[in-house]
Amino acid sequence: MNLIEHEITETLRREEAAARLRAIADELASNNDLSFVRDGTRFTIDVPDEVLLEIEIEVGEGESEIEVSLKWPIPED
Repeated sequence: MNLIEHEITETLRREEAAARLRAIADELASNNDLSFVRDGTRFTIDVPDEVLLEIEIEVGEGESEIEVSLKWPIPED
């Protein structure tokens, strides 16, 4: 399987960022997949019932960061 990466970096208001995270959370809660569009093509990723959730918080002098990661193994065909 080829690696597919989709990365977006945007400057948003805090409320807009929260709404984006809520939309992802709602999609995870109501479906067993996540979808995104890149260059006019829709990609759908199957998400299993159990995932590994990692939350990392870094507070620095010049910048702070919250990183949220969901991981799961891809079943072999």
